Amino acid sequence: MAESASRNFSKKLIEIDISSDTVCPWCFVGKKNLDKAIDASKDQYNFEIRWHPFFLDASAPKEGVNKKEFYRQKFGSRVEAMFRRMSEIFKGIGLEYDTSGLTGNTLDSHRLIHYTGKQAPEKQHSLVEELCLGYFTQGKYIGDREFLAETAKKLGIDGAEVFLSDPSNGTTEVKEELEKYSQNITGVPHYTINGKVKLSGAQPPETFQSAFEAASS
Repeated sequence: MAESASRNFSKKLIEIDISSDTVCPWCFVGKKNLDKAIDASKDQYNFEIRWHPFFLDASAPKEGVNKKEFYRQKFGSRVEAMFRRMSEIFKGIGLEYDTSGLTGNTLDSHRLIHYTGKQAPEKQHSLVEELCLGYFTQGKYIGDREFLAETAKKLGIDGAEVFLSDPSNGTTEVKEELEKYSQNITGVPHYTINGKVKLSGAQPPETFQSAFEAASS
C-alpha cells in the first residue's frame, strides 16, 4: 500500500482542459482516442481533465428537430457522404453511429457538465462519455432534460435534476467558461495540456502521448 502510494505520488501531473460541444462527433472520437492515450500512460502520469463548453450552433432550437433533416439543411448534398464517413470512423472505435432522433441546442448539457465539474469533478469525464454515447449511438436528444437527469442519476451525480429544472442555473457560469476557455478558438475539440501544449481535432492516441511528454518536461 505504501509502495503504491509512493509510486502514485511520484508521477507527474497532466492537466487537460477540453473545449467541446456535445453534438460534435469529432469531439467524441477525440475523447475515445484521449482515453486510449491516458490508459497507455497511466503508469507515468496522474491526470486531471476538465471539460468546457463550445457551441457549434448557439442558435439551434431548444425544442429539438429531426437530426437528419437539420444536417441536410445545413450541409446539403454532402450530408450522406458525411454520415457514411462518420459511420466508418465510429466503427473504428467500436461503435455504431446513429443518425436517428433529434438534435438541437446544447446549453442544458453544458449546464450539467459544468454542474458536475463543481459538484463531482471526478465524474465529469464519465458524464461526457455517457452523454455522447446516448446522443451519437442511441438516438437520445442532447437537449432532453429527462435524458440528462437520468444520465446524471446513473452516475450518482446528486442534485442534477433539481439543478436542471431551473433554466437560469449555471447559464452565467457556462458563458463565463465559454469566454475564458473557448473565445479564441474556431473549432472543436480543442485541448490545452498543462497550460502550454495545445492540440485541435480528434488526434490519434500517439499524438496525445507525445503531448503529455512535451507538457511534462
